[in-house]
Formats: sequence, structure tokens, C-alpha cells
Amino acid sequence: MTKVSDRWAGEGSGSSRRRDGGPCDNRRPVSLDERFDELATSLAGFHETWLVYVGIELGLLAALRDAGTDGLTPADLAERTGCDQGVVETWALAAHAYELARLEGERLYIDRDAAAVLLDQHLPEYLGGQFVHAAIASLDYDRLLDVVRTGRPVADRPDRFRASIERLTVQDIAVFFQEGLAALPELTADLARGIRAVDVHCGGGRWLIAMARRFPESEFLGVESERDSVGRARANVADAGLADRIEIVEEAIPAIDRSTGAFDLAYFQYALHDGQLSIDSLVAGWAALRARGRLIALEWCAPASAEEWLGLHGQFVAGIQLDLALVGRSLPTEDDLRNMFRAAGIGDPEIIDLPSGATLAVASKPGSG
Repeated sequence: MTKVSDRWAGEGSGSSRRRDGGPCDNRRPVSLDERFDELATSLAGFHETWLVYVGIELGLLAALRDAGTDGLTPADLAERTGCDQGVVETWALAAHAYELARLEGERLYIDRDAAAVLLDQHLPEYLGGQFVHAAIASLDYDRLLDVVRTGRPVADRPDRFRASIERLTVQDIAVFFQEGLAALPELTADLARGIRAVDVHCGGGRWLIAMARRFPESEFLGVESERDSVGRARANVADAGLADRIEIVEEAIPAIDRSTGAFDLAYFQYALHDGQLSIDSLVAGWAALRARGRLIALEWCAPASAEEWLGLHGQFVAGIQLDLALVGRSLPTEDDLRNMFRAAGIGDPEIIDLPSGATLAVASKPGSG
């Protein structure tokens, strides 16, 4: 069963489970006024997403964080970020209305926790990338009506979408480092001693860079098929000064045959959403491992039952599912993960539910190597 962490569960689901194990929906009736307030809050959340997106991309939130307890006037904020003062004044009032920041007199302040959640990429609680991705992804939703009517997914999404996915998965890197590695102490020890790892569907290479910095004795390969992502990955690696330990290859995944039996770790991060292609990628990742190597997938799994969709975590996942439906993909359930591993000839993985609500699927290759 998918673990719904306290961080996402909230108190709004009101569901429970019968003693026989079946679902029991004991939610109280909701009045018209309560339903109006609930839906109006959701509508406000859409506008808040764009408010946060603007604040992140134009540096408004970072400037407020850096100002600390001194705060900034909207005029100072506009000057520091190179933005129009009049529009920044409008943004400041909106940030105050949404309690992203507080306006006291003529000065605007952001509290430390809000700044951390929206700007600190090293925290599992980091949501800045989620806001950026949600705003950019929604630019493609003019095509969603046709997909729902016909069931025909769009062929592809623009480069900006894949760049936003890389921003989104910064949170996944923090989850892997702080929760995943804590659950896999033997892997942490091996990485510290020095191993070779391949990131299948590596995107912009951010996981590879974070790993290379954390584990200087290990070497890394990133495999990616999207040309724009390959370009960003190579540029990111070069900028990080890690080209001597990270190689990025552009290949039609899962064609990594030249790497067969060469790696101790094959890693998949938010990458198993595409039916047979995901299975083929798992086959390639498994083949790339030497004896006793590990294959690890970090996923945000879909709930397996109706009751598990209730609450904030389920709403969050439902939004991701709707976005993936645009291109005919979907998040796997934990059972789907098991089935994909079996179909790839790997067998049943170990399923580890992490505190954040993410899931690790882990398999170790047999042998004496």
C-alpha cells in the first residue's frame, strides 16, 4: 500500500477502514457554504501558484529572504530584482493576501519557514520546483480538452516542459539523499568507497551532480534520449566542474548495451511512467549491472484504493496524474512497480515507503562478483 505521510495526509479526508479491511467512508455531509469555501480555496490556489512562480523566477522571494528581518519596501524590491515598481507593488499586496509574505507599514517580509519551503532545494520539504513546474506545465493545457474527448495523447511537449521537470525533481534528489540513503546504509558505504552508477533517463543531470559532489570516489554515467535535456545535462556537468567523473550520453533509451555488466548501481528517478518503454528501460538497467549490483527506482506512487486518494497527498498525486494523461502516461501504483520489475525479468523488488510519501523499489542482482 502506498504510504501517505503525515506531511501530506492532513485532516480533511475523514476516511477510515472497516475491521474486515475494506474501505469505510465516514465523511460527514458537507453544506453548500462549506463546499463553496472549499472550492474557492482551490481556485485561489491556482492564482497562488502563479504568484509563487513569478516570485521564484524573478528573484522576488529570494530578495525578501536575503533581506531578513529588515524586510524591503516594494520599491526596494523592484530595484533589487530589476522589475517594474508598479507591478511589484501589486505582487507584494497579493503575497500579503496569500500570506506568502507580510506587509507591515511600507515594508514586506517573508518568514523563514516559507522561504525554506519555496527556496531551499536541499530540503525534502522543498516545493519551489513543484510550483515552477505546475505553472509551466499548465501552459500546455489548451490541448487537454481534446485529449479527454478523444483519448489521443499529444505527441510531445516543448523543451520548456522538460526543463521544468528538472526543477520539479530537485525535491526528489533531496528525498533520495535524506530519506533514501538513510534506508540503504550499505549503498551509502559502497558509494563512499567508490562505485560506478548509471542514471537512466537522467534529464538535466542534477542527481548525477549531487551524487558526484557527495561521493567523490564514485563515477557516474547519465543516459538520456531527449536532445534538449542532454544539452542541459552536459552544460550543468561542465559548469559544476565534474566532467571528469560524469559522462552524459545521448541514446535511444534503453540502448545502453555498451554498458552491459559495467555498473554497481542503476538508478531511475521519476522515470517509470511509460508502459512498455519503462519495462524496456528496466531490462537495460538490469543488464548494465554487474553481479551484486543494485537497481533502484524512486517514484511517487499512485494510491491503490479510493480511500487513499482522499486528503492532500491524494490531491497532489491526482494533479500529477492529470498532467501525465496529456501524453498518455500515468504514475504507477506499488503493484504496478512490482509488475514492471517482474515483466523486466528482475523479480519482486523490495518496496520501501519513505517518510515524504515517496517510494523506493530496490532489487539486487545475484552473483559473487
